[in-house]
Amino acid sequence: MSNDASAKWRPWMLVGLSFLALALAYSTRAVFGLVMPLLEQDLGWSRSFTSSIAATALLMTAILAPLGGRLVDKQGARAVTLMGMGFLASGCFLVALTSHPLAFLLAFGGVAATGFGLVAIHVISTAVEQEFDSNQGLATGIATSGSTAGQFVIVPLLAILLAAYSWRMAFVALGMSTVLMMFFVMRWFPRGSRLHRQTESTHGSATSFAHDIWTIAKLPAFQILFWSFFLCGYTTSGVIETHFLPYASFCGFGPVSSATAYGLLSAINLAGMIGVGWLTDRVNRPLLLGGIYIIRGLTFIVLVNVGADLETLFVFAIIFGLVDYSTSPVTASLVASHIGVRVMGLAFGLISAGHQVGGAAGAYFGGLLFDLYAHYDWVWWSSLWLAVLAGALVLLLRNSPRQALAMS
Repeated sequence: MSNDASAKWRPWMLVGLSFLALALAYSTRAVFGLVMPLLEQDLGWSRSFTSSIAATALLMTAILAPLGGRLVDKQGARAVTLMGMGFLASGCFLVALTSHPLAFLLAFGGVAATGFGLVAIHVISTAVEQEFDSNQGLATGIATSGSTAGQFVIVPLLAILLAAYSWRMAFVALGMSTVLMMFFVMRWFPRGSRLHRQTESTHGSATSFAHDIWTIAKLPAFQILFWSFFLCGYTTSGVIETHFLPYASFCGFGPVSSATAYGLLSAINLAGMIGVGWLTDRVNRPLLLGGIYIIRGLTFIVLVNVGADLETLFVFAIIFGLVDYSTSPVTASLVASHIGVRVMGLAFGLISAGHQVGGAAGAYFGGLLFDLYAHYDWVWWSSLWLAVLAGALVLLLRNSPRQALAMS
């Protein structure tokens, strides 16, 4: 292949491999919700404890998000992705081997969660923004849609493994798939980044980690995006990713039906992320993002009224899927334009950390409220109002920053 052809296809190779890497990482996160009732049944753990494992994983992801983002800014995404997938595979194998609560917490909430923090949307979004000169929204939407695309294939397959074998076999399968994926990333993932090579020659001295964090944190746009994404985390990673499948089980639906509904949500999510990515390049972005949050909030009214009706559960999955992870490409675009591409990894990493902390709060309080009241109604109503609040926050942003950014 000629150098010109290689340069042409290099960014799209990044998009394809990123799609697959995120598919595995986010499917591993999602399957924990599927096995929560089985862990409680087989090992005698409470819903509060299993929820605390999910919350710990999200907090660990939050801690690592800025560090992973900083590494992408400086080194590109290849090294960060390989490191993250190594931790992810190791965590899956350790989970499959243990029955001790502390060991399980460390394996999933520590080792595997390190992988979640490095093989993450903000890392991939930054890599795409660094490589593409045009159609960044569409490319980001396609690459990051892997975070949901694998789930509508992988999670139902894992449900079949759960029914035929055990939850341990599901984690073994995920670990083996991740090891295989590492080979493809090592072989074909682009080394470094185009932006990194350019900034090496144009910026003589790099600013410090602490200096960049302080400069970013003072920007009003950062504060708006951080707190809206915090609330986003509560209403997605926290309550839906952790409690949707246990809620379906609570309503009386079996593992295969529940996983099929979650798979449908993920399939629609794929279309939502790519569609919103396309729109990001063409419409008013704060208005788009605010509308997504408000519509998401209203979907919880459907979820409260599921009862024992599987069709209503599927209706929720379809509507929520359109406004679930679709916040990611438009948020990434706003980070790039309002904070700057040069520090996008760090800035989006900090914002993603807020998302994971919000997710941890949703995961933990969802389990706590269920233990206290023996139902999920308070969880869903709180999610409705927090999503609407996130929408109101982002509507305070302008579509374009008032002046050029020094951090670009």
